Amino acid sequence: MLNVCMIGHGMMGIWHSEALQRTPDAVLHTVVGRAKPASAETTPAAGRAQSSTETFAEKYGYKKWTTDLDEALADPEVDIVIIAGPSETHAEMALKSINAGKHTLVEIPIAMNLEGAEAVVAAAKEKGVALGVVHPMRYRTDRHDMVRRVKAGEEKIHSVQGRFFIHRLQNVGATGLQRSWTDNILWHHTTHLVDIGLWTVSGGDMSTAEDRIRNVYAAYPAIEPRTGIPMELVVVIETHDDQTILTNGSYYAHNRIYDVLHVTDRDDYYVDELTSLMTTSEGERPIPTEQENAELIAPEFVEAVRDGREPFVPGWSVLPTMRVLHRVQEQWDAKHGKQLIPGRTVT
Repeated sequence: MLNVCMIGHGMMGIWHSEALQRTPDAVLHTVVGRAKPASAETTPAAGRAQSSTETFAEKYGYKKWTTDLDEALADPEVDIVIIAGPSETHAEMALKSINAGKHTLVEIPIAMNLEGAEAVVAAAKEKGVALGVVHPMRYRTDRHDMVRRVKAGEEKIHSVQGRFFIHRLQNVGATGLQRSWTDNILWHHTTHLVDIGLWTVSGGDMSTAEDRIRNVYAAYPAIEPRTGIPMELVVVIETHDDQTILTNGSYYAHNRIYDVLHVTDRDDYYVDELTSLMTTSEGERPIPTEQENAELIAPEFVEAVRDGREPFVPGWSVLPTMRVLHRVQEQWDAKHGKQLIPGRTVT
């Protein structure tokens, strides 16, 4: 049996906990919450009361709860740590967890900059612990047959187009609660879309992903004064095989959109993450919901640790995506000046 420590109990903390409750080899051991939550965080955006760490532990059956991360990591009973806190804390918490000798699963993004991502991957290699990253789109089994055919040379992807549109002029998360931290359209939501593009055109072999890239272009505007962050982003990746990966996102949108289209020489594959539907030439069919798909991840990581194998999304495999984001950030820095953006420190 493997004892799991969950850091954070927002939406992903809930989804991972519910999945691990059904995982025979996992024990929900410790949940770590915020020591002093800001008053804004305890004010529900839709009239709902936010659960305390203690209440969360009782609800999901954790043996212990704490607001002291170092205390949790020092516990020799803890085998696996899942980091599901604010994006800007992922790298720092992952390094602490790895240095404590814990197998570590990090929510997307692994870090808010390339340097942080590389540091986490290097630390896990040095310590000899398993490092996985939560990239839910790779887990969609509905795409796996296509990816296998791409790898075998039986199908070629012409283009991948992904979109993420949401209205985020107010800093409210998926739980409906006001947050103390600010999201980032490049280092969070675009990470999903760039990664699924690189992963699929590479036939699932991310060790070849960077060698495939010919050019990266971006349209990334200046900071929005009301929010302190850039609010929209378009990224185009060109491969040496004349394939294109296009990602388009906006925090201004009034209609929520989250979808990915693959156009190949065999068919089109359109996945709508919000309606849980896949459309191909054969028509429309239901697929697992976002939550059902995400709930595959933590149990698979537990199994990987148990079996002594690499997890399905190992840490090293997300570095090609992080390097694309780094190139986009460098283009933005050159145009607007390198500066502190909420959630992302200047390195």
